[in-house]
This record gives sequence, C-alpha cells and structure tokens, in this order.
Amino acid sequence: MPTDPLGRFLAALDPEHREAVGARPRQEQERLAAAWERELEADDELDTLDELSPAAAEAEAARRVLERESD
Repeated sequence: MPTDPLGRFLAALDPEHREAVGARPRQEQERLAAAWERELEADDELDTLDELSPAAAEAEAARRVLERESD
C-alpha cells in the first residue's frame, strides 16, 4: 500500500477515476491529493467511517473531491 499522499489518493479511487486522474499532469494530481487529505482531516463523518473502514473513508473522500472538481 502506498504511503505518499498521491499514491494513497490514487489507490482510494475506483479504477476508472484512477486512470483519468493518472492521465492528468503531476501538479494537478498532487493538488487533488492535497484536497483529498484536507477532506479526510476536516469531515467528522469520515472520522467515524474511518474507524469502521479506513479504505471506505478514503474512497468516500476521493469521491467527494472529484465530485467538487466536476462542478
């Protein structure tokens, strides 16, 4: 399992989104990974989910970040 923020973010994405994000410039990928980390830190609901399933919390945070990107 990756330990760097970008690797963890990419791992949290579903395969389709992982491929799409992986095709973006590195700087854009890092910006999204930073937003993902902020989402994980800031949302109390994700803290609760993280206690039950860290992978599910990371996936939900990734989904939210990408959803905001598409708005």
